[in-house]
Amino acid sequence: MKPLITVESKAIPFVENNVDTDQLLPKQFLTEITRQGFGKHLLHDVRYLDANESVLNPDCVLNDPVYVGAEILLAGENFGCGSSREHAPWAIADFGFRVIIAKGFADIFYANCLNNQILPITLPHDVVDDIAMQCRQNPNQLVCVDLSNQQVRFNSDVFNFAIPLHHKQNLITGVDKIGRTLLEENAIAGYEAKTLYYM
Repeated sequence: MKPLITVESKAIPFVENNVDTDQLLPKQFLTEITRQGFGKHLLHDVRYLDANESVLNPDCVLNDPVYVGAEILLAGENFGCGSSREHAPWAIADFGFRVIIAKGFADIFYANCLNNQILPITLPHDVVDDIAMQCRQNPNQLVCVDLSNQQVRFNSDVFNFAIPLHHKQNLITGVDKIGRTLLEENAIAGYEAKTLYYM
């Protein structure tokens, strides 16, 4: 997986509350297990005006060409609630987002993001609203996310965020849980040889 250390990017202000995983990736698209190709279906019902995805909704901020290439999504409260489908973060990653800054996340979705090399950041409501407002007024403004120092920098403001240490290390080194276990293979074998009498 691609290491995530610092992301400096435009941010798309999609600050809606209670966006569930069925909205993020509707059930009719849960037909693959390859993780690729889901980005075009992300938020299908608000991004398109037809079922065949041939007519873009001009009112959807994700379709606004001024945000092309954005790697940061700004979101509302309880983002990713609903089912535990991992396809939702797959769609977010395939669309191109590497960071989600939200007012809050559903627990399983938060974990699924970390497991799929997406950095979920929770910031206070007024901070998210202020960044979103400024990104609407000037879409070319960049938001800097510095995972090493656990900071979001925007204009002259700095906002600290929390993340469990092991998830931070996995994101920075670009490994998932399986990769982390394999990296520790010798240490695990050594521990088992010393500690477990039946080994």
